Amino acid sequence: MSEQNPRMPSTVSPTNRDQLPDTVAETAEGEQSLAQLLVTIRRHLHMYPEVGMNEHETSRFVRKTLEGFGLDVHGPIAGTGLYVDIEGSGTNGVVGYRADIDALPAQDQKRVSYRSQNSNVAHLCGHDAHTAVAIGVALVLHAHRDELAGRARVFFQPNEEGLPSGAPLMIRSGVLEGLDAVYAIHVDPTLDVGRYGLMVGPVTASSDRFDVRVRQEGTGHSARPHEGVDTVWVASQLMNQFYQITDRLTDPRSPAVLTVTKMAGSEAHNVIPEEASFGGTLRTVSPDDRETIRAYMHRTARRIGDLHDAHVELDFQDGSPPVLNDEGAITNIERTIQDAFGGQAIHWIQQSSMGGEDFAHYLEHVPGAFIRVGTASGPETSFPLHHHRFDIDETPLAPTARLMARVLMNHLQEDSAEGLSPSKTSPLSNGHPSDSS
Repeated sequence: MSEQNPRMPSTVSPTNRDQLPDTVAETAEGEQSLAQLLVTIRRHLHMYPEVGMNEHETSRFVRKTLEGFGLDVHGPIAGTGLYVDIEGSGTNGVVGYRADIDALPAQDQKRVSYRSQNSNVAHLCGHDAHTAVAIGVALVLHAHRDELAGRARVFFQPNEEGLPSGAPLMIRSGVLEGLDAVYAIHVDPTLDVGRYGLMVGPVTASSDRFDVRVRQEGTGHSARPHEGVDTVWVASQLMNQFYQITDRLTDPRSPAVLTVTKMAGSEAHNVIPEEASFGGTLRTVSPDDRETIRAYMHRTARRIGDLHDAHVELDFQDGSPPVLNDEGAITNIERTIQDAFGGQAIHWIQQSSMGGEDFAHYLEHVPGAFIRVGTASGPETSFPLHHHRFDIDETPLAPTARLMARVLMNHLQEDSAEGLSPSKTSPLSNGHPSDSS
């Protein structure tokens, strides 16, 4: 993917080669291609993935790489999180860039030299690429700090995939303090290399988990269900009611999906269990629909329990809210992409994804945007996210790092920042997070 107006560096030079991780140091003789560096970083992370809140080696690798190129790294925060601040020559505010660093508890089944070396842990959602790009963003901004009209904060977040996820922990640790906006990317195997997916408003859905338990006193006999509470039957009534909620309780033009994914009851054919249970996920793109449906589910559980003399419990595990992209932030990205690659690089997303993404938590506090980066160039790079053979074309890593660095720089220019919603956070006097978990 060629850049029409490449004003950002294509090479980088370490300031302390001895500080670098061995994998990076082996290729860091003097001036080095940014593209080569980011591929090296991404492949190392891909080979040694770690699940959420256990990304200790990942965090150390990121720290050593950044320090080897002369950046001051702060943290850990939120367990294994890190951040760097790049101070510019101006005082036009502070803008943030986030990467997630965790992997999935799944087996990597690709046949490539950089496949996961850690059993049942794999980067099947592209967080290795996100981390590599973020390192690139920090290096590019550091090289261009004289042109930076304010401060840029690049931060590395643990546990995007898990619940409770890492974003609220990073927020509680202060990573948003002083920030006017925040940006992030996600690789997309449905988009071709060279294309960037943009959307204003809800680009992903909220994602909550729910569990239902229906109980009676003791077990029953399948020949005489009338003598007690048929917990499995009551659970099935609840399940059917839940499945009828979307498109009846909420506007069908606003997507919502409820899916039951697990069930449990008796292990015997002739025993009505003391407890029957089921669970699944609720996803909506509207925050109002999210609350409406959850309240209806609670009322339904109570009433069906009362109707059948059963004890019914419904519990929610709060996931991420919808990612709501700010129009001003998307306009900034659109202009930057057009300047760098031309309008043909922009793909306007027509429908919200029903997947969840914890970057949404940041956007409840400050405006910003979350965009898709095309990484598909053939069958081997077109497997869906979380597939055991998921992989990317690495060509976009360096161009995307330069692009997002320019997005942050443009944001800090007063004319480019116009139109963004005001920050909902109250900047502290120093604007620095606490370096503790």
